Amino acid sequence: MPKLPRITSKKILAVLLRTGFYVHHQVGSHVNLRHKIKPHLHVVIPRHGKDLSLKTLKSILVQAELTPQEFKELL
Repeated sequence: MPKLPRITSKKILAVLLRTGFYVHHQVGSHVNLRHKIKPHLHVVIPRHGKDLSLKTLKSILVQAELTPQEFKELL
């Protein structure tokens, strides 16, 4: 598995928006995304000012059905 970079939630949000997700709603500091074509995909991204932990990033990628390799190519 390739190493994942430490990035902010703003960058993750930008990548997911390019892949077909849209902002469904936001509750507090968490953004809920849905996919335009695959309605079963639901991703929650915490919007804090710091870099996200690698465990959180991996969880987001699983929710979005993206591999680490695909994610790195989209960055």
